[in-house]
Amino acid sequence: MQISKNRIYEILETAKKGDKPSHIFDISIICIISINLIALTLGTVNSIYDKIPSLFTYIETISVLIFLIEYLLRIWSCNINEHYSKSYSGRLKFIFSPLLIIDLLAIIPFFLPILGLEDLRFLWTIRFLARAVRIGRYFSGFTTLGKVIKLRIYELLTVLIVLIILLILTSSLIYYAENPAQPEQYSSIPESMWWTMITLTTVGYGTVIPITFIGKILTGIIAIIGIGLFALPAGILGSGFIEAIETTKIDETFCSNCNKKIIKSDEFIYWI
Repeated sequence: MQISKNRIYEILETAKKGDKPSHIFDISIICIISINLIALTLGTVNSIYDKIPSLFTYIETISVLIFLIEYLLRIWSCNINEHYSKSYSGRLKFIFSPLLIIDLLAIIPFFLPILGLEDLRFLWTIRFLARAVRIGRYFSGFTTLGKVIKLRIYELLTVLIVLIILLILTSSLIYYAENPAQPEQYSSIPESMWWTMITLTTVGYGTVIPITFIGKILTGIIAIIGIGLFALPAGILGSGFIEAIETTKIDETFCSNCNKKIIKSDEFIYWI
């Protein structure tokens, strides 16, 4: 039986219409990514990897093959979406969309060793992060988080700018206060930024500590400021989530075939 491009597109996208093939596909990809992440994690344990290296190779090869087929099918069927309806320019626009770039980053590291780059540790990091992020495609909560960040981007950027200014300012102050007494620990303003970040976040490793009276006063003030300042992003995101939840339209009905409750919203459909 020949499957149309439209049907392929529906199956590949997150199951919004509740059809079984789309749900099965989503669950299968989630399982593959989960197995992949477990394998990538355990693969860094030499005592485990050395016993069954072939298993890790099989998991990686099969996973990349599935991801590659999915990636190509998504590009092939993307024209169904009106945003990418043009044959060539639409596909090119789709390829450079954030989700497709993440999908590509999950695949590319597998082929780079062919170019002699197998010893680069960052390839493992890219592969791990890309596949971890990919799983967010199949959960509406991640979509909501993305919308919240987009909605509150200016407030978050404002806090970030304030933090950068505060980092530079406090690093300069502690440098001039402590450098005469501890020239090795506070050798420059950039070196002092390590102490500032640890103090602002109230982590306080204690590897670098002020010993002058002014330095101790500054430490107390900066620690108090850090408690309040780092709570701001949490408050901004929290209010954004509340706004997103309140604006999400939710409708509850019952399926005429299975008599299960169907919860519908702007982002998802599922049965209870």
